Amino acid sequence: MRITSTSCICPVLVCLCFVQRCYGAAHHGSIKVTRNQTKHIEGETEVHHRPKRGWVWNQFFVLEEHMGPDPQYVGKLHSNSDKGDGSVKYILTGEGAGTIFIIDDTTGDIHSTKSLDREQKTHYVLHAQAIDRRTNKPLEPESEFIIKVQDINDNAPKFTDGPYIVTVPEMSEMGTSVLQVTATDADDPTYGNSARVVYSILQGQPYFSVDPKTGVIRTALHNMDREAREHYSVVIQAKDMAGQVGGLSGSTTVNITLTDVNDNPPRFPQKHYQLYVPESAQVGSAVGKIKANDADTGSNADMKYTIINGDGAGVFSISTDKETREGIISLKKPLNYEKKKSYTLNIEGANTHLDFRFSHLGPFKDVTMLKVIVGDVDEPPLFTMPSYVMEVYENANIGTPVGTVTAHDPDAANSLVRYFIDHNTEEDRYFTIDASTGTIKTAKIFDREETPWYNITVAASEIDNPGLVSHVPVGVRILDVNDNPPELARDYDVVVCENTKPGQVIQTITATDKDNSANGARFHFSLDEGLSLNPNFTLRNNEDNTASILTRRRRYSRTTQDIYYLPVLISDGGVPPLSSSSTLTIRVCACERDGRVRTCHAEAFLSSAGLSTGALIAILLCIVILLAIVVLFITLRHSKKEPLIISEEDVRENVVTYDDEGGGEEDTEAFDITALRNPSAAEELKYRRDVRPEVKPLSRHHPSSSLDSIDVQEFLNQRLAEADLDPSVPPYDSLQTYAYEGHRSEAGSISSLDSATTHSDQDYNYLGDWGPEFKKLAELYGEIEPERTT
Repeated sequence: MRITSTSCICPVLVCLCFVQRCYGAAHHGSIKVTRNQTKHIEGETEVHHRPKRGWVWNQFFVLEEHMGPDPQYVGKLHSNSDKGDGSVKYILTGEGAGTIFIIDDTTGDIHSTKSLDREQKTHYVLHAQAIDRRTNKPLEPESEFIIKVQDINDNAPKFTDGPYIVTVPEMSEMGTSVLQVTATDADDPTYGNSARVVYSILQGQPYFSVDPKTGVIRTALHNMDREAREHYSVVIQAKDMAGQVGGLSGSTTVNITLTDVNDNPPRFPQKHYQLYVPESAQVGSAVGKIKANDADTGSNADMKYTIINGDGAGVFSISTDKETREGIISLKKPLNYEKKKSYTLNIEGANTHLDFRFSHLGPFKDVTMLKVIVGDVDEPPLFTMPSYVMEVYENANIGTPVGTVTAHDPDAANSLVRYFIDHNTEEDRYFTIDASTGTIKTAKIFDREETPWYNITVAASEIDNPGLVSHVPVGVRILDVNDNPPELARDYDVVVCENTKPGQVIQTITATDKDNSANGARFHFSLDEGLSLNPNFTLRNNEDNTASILTRRRRYSRTTQDIYYLPVLISDGGVPPLSSSSTLTIRVCACERDGRVRTCHAEAFLSSAGLSTGALIAILLCIVILLAIVVLFITLRHSKKEPLIISEEDVRENVVTYDDEGGGEEDTEAFDITALRNPSAAEELKYRRDVRPEVKPLSRHHPSSSLDSIDVQEFLNQRLAEADLDPSVPPYDSLQTYAYEGHRSEAGSISSLDSATTHSDQDYNYLGDWGPEFKKLAELYGEIEPERTT
């Protein structure tokens, strides 16, 4: 198959077409190109010889954007088998076949019916086939060819990322790179100059320039000053066809902002300032502001203010407001118009962030002078002291002077001052003050033991201007007077043991005094001299504000006297001295050897044990509850009846305890142990009333006359054997206790009932050394009297 085309538009294509036509006319058949796919004709057998074929140019070209009224001719297909009689039919398949590209099945002419866009699709791959119209069999293998869309300059360059926003520092050197812009062209970069772009600047000269090939934008002037102009709008154009006439173009905008550098020093608008400050200004308050201007922005405009000299450097201070960059002038010390009426300050403002590239533009600081004028203000009276402390004795008469406060008018007028007390609290009503002299006097009688200190507030105002008031705190200390006698520090519970020795200390006492240490810290203890000498106890003053109570005889007896009373006289060391009398209660108690109290009378013991009435009631209630439980338990046991017949499966052990002490002659319920006390009194064995025995016990075969000669041990063994062999006995064990001692004992009696009638020469005093367990025996058998130690 031969493919011809008449769409060659350049000399090279014309030559190629000419060679194609000449070569195709000289050869028969077709030659397959490497990319072509060849199929065997149906019905033919594969042959090993290479057939002769004509040369096939397998690529067509068609111009894009064809706008003509007729379909655009693409090329022609022709088979060597075609004789021109219409027997050969040409078929076109592949991309766009039948829709975009149509073929005349008789002549093989191919036309394009639509306008093509190379930017959407650059080429189409199609397949050509020649078949016999009569048999519909292929005459040649199928051939593949390509239709390429030839580019024309129909796309202008575009800036996909625009518009641009960029910054560059001010004062930059000429030629500093700002930004690189890039434009893209959708045309074919490999064909002609349709996609060859050239950049140029339309707006922004003479400040900026652009490289025609790379699109790099640079600064075009020296020392561009942000303070003169900050924003620039630069328009960049991109034109294809290498900038030739007829090329298409596109443009974008680049917004360039100059960023700030510290190239401007601060400057005060004035070299002299004046500030008015009243003398009533509070210390620490802001009294004025000052500001130096800086054309820079941000951190480049930050500055610090300093007072470098002047007579007011110690009175005023200056700080910097970070937001407004103002200097805040504050007061360090109070002002006094009468002492100094004006101050002079030299204030410096300097940048904190310096750029040494621009140091030649400096210095980056400025100085100005500030004159502060102090304003006269009518001030309230001024007390001579910031606070007062006064003293007065307790029990002083009403109207007793306490002290005097003094205030004066600090102004030049020196007005008279009036004093008064602010009655805001109850304490202020205890005093009065002279309005003219400031003398404070008592208004009530004070008791130091009740309130030792008073705090009041005294106010002073000018007579000419009562609205100006000043205050001062006054503390009044109440001095002590010896007006309280001493007394015992607490209620002492004094105990003396029955066997206490003479001269033994049984209690140490101390005293307290409501007065302070100057009038009541030294105490003297003694017994009342008006009474006769106490034969039982005495008192010793220890000279350390304590006294000791001592015994004067060897033994005390609770049965004779269980409580003693000892009057004690206590005096203090005040001027004049005061004294009081107190009575100690001493209880006699029985004590152990180690000094622990064993017992006193019931009331004393309970009180010493610390048992309250509620605790005693709780103890008694618990005892009553326990007794009720015991009575209930005994009642339940007596009301419980023993079953007549015990189950054979019940194999519990039964322990029978005879713990009945007996009720005398009237006790008929107790167990009769006469037979055990005297074997000869044993009666005939009794059988159970609830079970009738089938076999008689062995004791039935022994006559009763032989009981006199049977020993107790033999008797017990006999009873044991009978119980083992008796089938009527319940199936559980029965334990019985016999308290029989036998007829006699070789050791004799150890009873102590007759011991008191006999006299023994043995010395039992050693029992007192055996410990508290043998104390009772030592008291019974020893010659010494019973001892109970404290």
